[in-house]
Amino acid sequence: MADYQTAIRRDRVAGADIDIGLRAYMNKVYSLMAVAMAITGVVAYVFGNDLFAVMRGQETMLVPEGVIVALFNSPLKWAVMFAPLLFVFGLAAAINKMSASTAQTVFWVFAGVMGLSISSIFALYTGVSIATTFFVTAIAFLGLSLYGYTTKRDLSGMGAFLVMGVIGLIVAMVVNIFLASSALQFAISVIGVLIFAGLTAFDTQRLKNEYVHYSQMGAEGAAYLSKGAIMGALSLYLNFLNMFMFLLQFMGAARE
Repeated sequence: MADYQTAIRRDRVAGADIDIGLRAYMNKVYSLMAVAMAITGVVAYVFGNDLFAVMRGQETMLVPEGVIVALFNSPLKWAVMFAPLLFVFGLAAAINKMSASTAQTVFWVFAGVMGLSISSIFALYTGVSIATTFFVTAIAFLGLSLYGYTTKRDLSGMGAFLVMGVIGLIVAMVVNIFLASSALQFAISVIGVLIFAGLTAFDTQRLKNEYVHYSQMGAEGAAYLSKGAIMGALSLYLNFLNMFMFLLQFMGAARE
């Protein structure tokens, strides 16, 4: 009986340690994501407003006009458009060979490149509509992530389906670059919001489960989690940003 009670107390202590560690781990993930989002926002704001100035024949504030023209009105625009995708695949493929500090630095660089890639939204949409869409996205993201963290339902079954959906979205978006179909763009936006909403809940639960698993593996598990937090932040960052961009298709008001 005494041994049984001792075992119960040990399980409770272990569970409490996991809860504390899990909160710290998820806070780290969200902090990394927030910093990356801030970098993206600053870069997008600076380049987007200077792009708008060039479009209006006005002087730029920070970025030289020649740089803006080269980035957005030359073949280099394709590199700006697809560079974030290459960064994601490159980081995922090489992270095991990197130190945690190097991987974090690459993540920050990626966030800046992504800001450059989406900066045209500040030339196309009003600041108020961008801020409103961001606020709506933030509320939806927090709710979905909280659901993924707290739900007892196993969401792992939807992971493969959602990843297939992302691949289909990418193919459809590339095709629509050449078709320029408004109907296809509307369908892409609706489906995109739903897919990345699901991925937000799924990835949050996956990160929680990964921590519970690897936190009990000693030094090897700790090494994995140091990089896992970065990749987790990247996943949630991409979910948030994609939801925001797709919602902006509906909520964005054109800048005059």
